[in-house]
Amino acid sequence: MKKLTTPYYLIDESKLEINLKIIQQVREASGAKSVLALKCFSTWGVFDLMRKYLDGTTSSSLFEAQLGYQKFGKEVHAYSVGFSKDDIKKVKKFASKVIFNSLSQLTAYSQYVREIKLGLRVNPGISYSHFDLADPARRYSRLGVSDQKEISKVLSLLSGLMFHFNCENDDADNICAAIDMIGERYTALLEKMEWVSFGGGIYFTKDGYSLDQFCQKLKQFGEKFSVQIYLEPGESAITNCAELVTTVLDVIHNEIDIAIIDASVEAHLLDHLIYHTTPRIAAPQPGLHHIMIAGRTCLAGDVLGEYDLNARLEIGSEVRIADVAGYTMVKKNWFNGIAMPAIVVRRLNGTVEMVRTFGYQDFKHSLS
Repeated sequence: MKKLTTPYYLIDESKLEINLKIIQQVREASGAKSVLALKCFSTWGVFDLMRKYLDGTTSSSLFEAQLGYQKFGKEVHAYSVGFSKDDIKKVKKFASKVIFNSLSQLTAYSQYVREIKLGLRVNPGISYSHFDLADPARRYSRLGVSDQKEISKVLSLLSGLMFHFNCENDDADNICAAIDMIGERYTALLEKMEWVSFGGGIYFTKDGYSLDQFCQKLKQFGEKFSVQIYLEPGESAITNCAELVTTVLDVIHNEIDIAIIDASVEAHLLDHLIYHTTPRIAAPQPGLHHIMIAGRTCLAGDVLGEYDLNARLEIGSEVRIADVAGYTMVKKNWFNGIAMPAIVVRRLNGTVEMVRTFGYQDFKHSLS
């Protein structure tokens, strides 16, 4: 591969396709359709590949819905925690389904999208999440409707319900038990629906996941209620398919050695800063050389973490940060005005393609 200027995000389509084939396997075995969650990943340079395996996209805003319509095609599920009237009037041009977050939004705006299949987000009061910040059923949650009696009053407006209550749930027993609970608790509502979404946050592409158990549960639920089931994979679709390739700019010493790379946690790996997690290093491999790796912004806490590597980092060393596709590329920003990573794709045939670069004009026009 030709030497590329760092930093850049490198998406490997061969690794991406591994996840996509599992999604296809789930569809064939269970009948459940899958729509890509654009809030997690919306790098449309690889949509040509993803389109072959997914049934469409799901969005959290007007702009994401428009992107899904224009760059992905197929089904467009338009959801938002809060639509404006202007959003609704515009989104109906793109959406095949509009999903409302509240009864007030449904009753206020359903008149503008009568010709589109409408859904409502339901908060089942249970959830699976490693972080309170991402827990859809946390106390005082504003995500979805809890009152079944109130939902029953608007059933004539609805064709489907969305239960999005998971975040990185890799426990097949847990999700199967939750699906059973939803079937038992919401029987009267489900019997009148055409479709049901179980949302995203279900890590069913993880190695060793009990796919047969999961698929059987989905199939049973769909047949019992005569509904089309949807899943909204985000990270499940793209996990482990991308790296952030960086170069060490400096190595300093303050009690320990600290390598400063030409990227940033705050600007390019923001999810790790928000959740206080440590990025995994893809290269160099683990070893005996202890070092802290930090970003180049002026934020004191712009630190990836401390690592033991098999090579001593020096100025000019390459550092590859693993698994940077999900909730990472969509959150990149121009803090400190530092160079935005380019986007590079290794295609299925091995060809490496630079699909987007960013320069000063992009920085200048990001504000005013």
